[in-house]
Amino acid sequence: MDIKEVMAKVDQTDSPLSFATSRRRTSTLEMVAAAVRQKDVLLAFQPVVTANRPDKPAFYEGLIRILDDNHNVLPAAEFIHVVETQELGRVIDCTALELGLKSLAEEPSLRLSINMSARSIGYPLWTEVLNRGLANDSTAAERLILEITESSAMVMPDLVTVFMAEMHKRGICFALDDFGAGFTSFRYLKEFYFDIVKIDGQFVRNIHLDSGNQVLMQALISISQHFDMLTVAEAVELPEESAFLNSVGVDCMQGYLFGRPTTMPHWLEDEDGKMAAR
Repeated sequence: MDIKEVMAKVDQTDSPLSFATSRRRTSTLEMVAAAVRQKDVLLAFQPVVTANRPDKPAFYEGLIRILDDNHNVLPAAEFIHVVETQELGRVIDCTALELGLKSLAEEPSLRLSINMSARSIGYPLWTEVLNRGLANDSTAAERLILEITESSAMVMPDLVTVFMAEMHKRGICFALDDFGAGFTSFRYLKEFYFDIVKIDGQFVRNIHLDSGNQVLMQALISISQHFDMLTVAEAVELPEESAFLNSVGVDCMQGYLFGRPTTMPHWLEDEDGKMAAR
């Protein structure tokens, strides 16, 4: 369904607030589609650090940023769940992968995770982008991590399992994003063979004060260790959270405490701190 069809389905008898919300959502989708088409997109990089060495990034997550006509970032929360089931979502995944592979080619020391939806598996353009990137850089596969959200993976678990097996043969790693936020079947968790699980931030916030979250975190860590998966705690913002997570055995952490997403990471800066020529 394209944007015009979405508009055609808006019930004109709805409340003014509902109608205005629908119009705003449609306008946002139109801006997103135009930005992707015009390549008004870029990656922001956020470090994922080793728990016992927070000054040492284990890898970076590449987060796609889509710009409006004034080159301001469009808030992902306003469109990401809507485009998830549309072809526009597949094109965004292709764009993110293309930018990620380009970054890997430009910086040989970089290890990078890129988000994708399970719905993009088998999408011809996505496969074409991946194959071209891996062909151009023989080291890219072993430095690429594909992040799939828990909710996305559970939509089509059998397809995800086959896809992961094929990609593992090429040297690519996988991270299960937002672990604990959905309803993962532990049977599928065993069959997926994720290399990394990223524990959802809802279990991290104020964990040093929240006994319930402490129990849940330790359970999620135990499950991950049982399946030999590296654990990453998301949305870490406080030193107290970091200290507790380190004490219970989290492998890595990610959050504002260690670095906000930036479009100008250190490897893109010259000695004067200015953007290097690209």
